[in-house]
Amino acid sequence: MPDFPLPVTLPPGWRLDARDSVGSTNDEARALAVAGAPHGTIVSARRQDAARGRRGRAWSAPEGNLYCSAILRPQVPFSRAGELTFVVGVAVADAVAGFGLEPKLKWPNDVQIAGAKMCGILLEAAVAPDKTVDWIVAGIGVNVAHHPALADYNATSLHAAGAQEATVEALLERLAAALDRRLAEWRAGGFDATRAAWLERAVGLGARIKVRLETETLEGVFEQIDPSGALILRTDTGRHSITAGDVFFGRG
Repeated sequence: MPDFPLPVTLPPGWRLDARDSVGSTNDEARALAVAGAPHGTIVSARRQDAARGRRGRAWSAPEGNLYCSAILRPQVPFSRAGELTFVVGVAVADAVAGFGLEPKLKWPNDVQIAGAKMCGILLEAAVAPDKTVDWIVAGIGVNVAHHPALADYNATSLHAAGAQEATVEALLERLAAALDRRLAEWRAGGFDATRAAWLERAVGLGARIKVRLETETLEGVFEQIDPSGALILRTDTGRHSITAGDVFFGRG
């Protein structure tokens, strides 16, 4: 049962499990998913004590920002699970744009405003015996009132970017509505519409970028993302299809 009710209205079929404080909303949502919680269940918390991002990186989670994890059961082959990273990213951008801001999407899973990160997305998934998606937990952290001071990249918040009227409750409502809409679009039309919407807001598209891989760093032109979501980088030696890496612009 929710222990910190939030006054939000969600789309039909969605439900909110709001907590005061948790270690990680992804951990809580994953436990609920394993126990059979339905599609559209959102776990939110005012604070997180063990927040983590991509590759297990820890990150700050003070009160005043949005921390939530949505349980999704898309009923598609597990090979398509990665597409949901882009569906969720586009939905977050839609929700943030509702406050009059101009969010951009950085491959693969960050949302930025004016070159500074204001949201991170972390997806975890389980495969069913028939090789379809059993569940996906989409962890979403949005800097609403606060943002960290970091040495390795710039960060911002909705308030710092000019949306002083933004609240966690209003953002969560808009995010749930955007997720519902973008998921329906993805189910009906496949990845093409999502890919097009993502590319419209892509940071660095057509520009020279650096991509740091586990064993090397590549530099070239960011041409597109392909139908699987891989970043296509054109270097002096040819085109590279990149499925995991850290993207940098300019000197990085």
